[in-house]
Amino acid sequence: MTTIEPSALRELFLFEHLTDEQLAWISATADVVSCAAGEVVAPEGDPAECFYVLLSGTITLTRRVRGDEVEVVRSDSPGVYAGATQFYLGDQVDQHYMASLNAITDCELLALPVAEFAPRFAEWFPMAVHLLQGMFVGIRNSDELVAQRERLLALGKLTAGLTHELNNPAAAAVRATETLRERVAGMRHKLALLADGHFDGLQLHRLTKIQDKFVDRIAEAPRLTPIQVADREDELGEWLEDRDVTGGWDLAPVFVTAGITVSDLDELAGVVEPDFFEPALRWLAYTVETENLLLEIKDSTGRISALVGAAKQYSQLDRSAHQTIDVHEGLDATVVMLAGKIPDGVRVVKDYDRSLPRIPAYAAELNQVWTNLIDNAVDAVDGEGTITLRTALDGDRVLVEVIDTGPGVPAELRRRVFEPFFTTKGVGQGTGLGLDVSWRVVVNRHGGDLRVVSAPGDTHFQVRLPTESAAGR
Repeated sequence: MTTIEPSALRELFLFEHLTDEQLAWISATADVVSCAAGEVVAPEGDPAECFYVLLSGTITLTRRVRGDEVEVVRSDSPGVYAGATQFYLGDQVDQHYMASLNAITDCELLALPVAEFAPRFAEWFPMAVHLLQGMFVGIRNSDELVAQRERLLALGKLTAGLTHELNNPAAAAVRATETLRERVAGMRHKLALLADGHFDGLQLHRLTKIQDKFVDRIAEAPRLTPIQVADREDELGEWLEDRDVTGGWDLAPVFVTAGITVSDLDELAGVVEPDFFEPALRWLAYTVETENLLLEIKDSTGRISALVGAAKQYSQLDRSAHQTIDVHEGLDATVVMLAGKIPDGVRVVKDYDRSLPRIPAYAAELNQVWTNLIDNAVDAVDGEGTITLRTALDGDRVLVEVIDTGPGVPAELRRRVFEPFFTTKGVGQGTGLGLDVSWRVVVNRHGGDLRVVSAPGDTHFQVRLPTESAAGR
């Protein structure tokens, strides 16, 4: 063990005001460590056992950022310190090195073991320890409160969007049901006329066959442009008017919706008696309307079921926390949940590689990442633009990109967007924790990578996730 003289310690600004007894204790307890150039003295993430003070040479502190080692500090000033800088907190926090301490040149460092130094530090500087502990605990509590607020705000946005999306199909189903009641009542009236015996059985049999044909036609009716719809309505309306059908122009839209053409009505006119033609038309119109209303109810209730399914997929309430997932399921569920916030002028494009392997992940936490990235993209395009969700295999990782056509992230801000509390939004519009939370989920929880590549009109937030389990590190 190499020691340092107390007089040499007093030349270092950290110790210049200590008493002779205190300097003697440090001299006897600390160890002078010689490090070769290129040596990693204290690796980031390792248990923090020593508080280091530079005596000579040049050192750097580096941190792992998106898979790269980024230099944070470089110094050759005797007295600068690094290593276990939170030793005074004891067991209040996990004591790990927050950054890697590296020797750039041959160095000498004073290594103070934290187990022995912490109680002495508290004894020598009680007020400083008290203030530092209060500051640390206050910041941590503030972080937790703001993070909780961020989660509640995100939940509020999703709840509002889901409520809006559920309301539309529910209201459509209610309207269709009320209209269906009216049509069924009308059909009962027509049945009463048929029961009076005004029409023979042969004509009713022919009408029933055409009725079945028209119903089958509804499901296969082609999608028409507004111009095509208008042209066909005019054609049918004129055809009905030429045959003196009362209210023919009201019947034309009903038949066009079902894909019924003039040739179909010609067929009907050829198989029923002239005095039975108009009642037959109205009976068929009721049939078509009823079938369309039933299809609308089926479609609306199907959309409600799909939304509930998306909500379950998004929340993962009925699934284990860590599981093997298809990233596309979470992306699709998130888009559904955010649909109420996406303006009509914003187009969402899905460019998926469906051959991607399933990956081990905390699905609900990743869905929060997709929410933050898509929500930010919506804000970036400001009501008009395109958001592209792209997936691909990038080496041994799954790549998920959220791409927007907004103005981009300025170069001077790109390195800060993942910092906690940093936001470019106005006061009260953002907490600055969305991307910080996303960073923690992707990097810390999943061993992945999150970065931004940006140019005006083309911003990519890129998430890379391992295909083999690295979650929960």
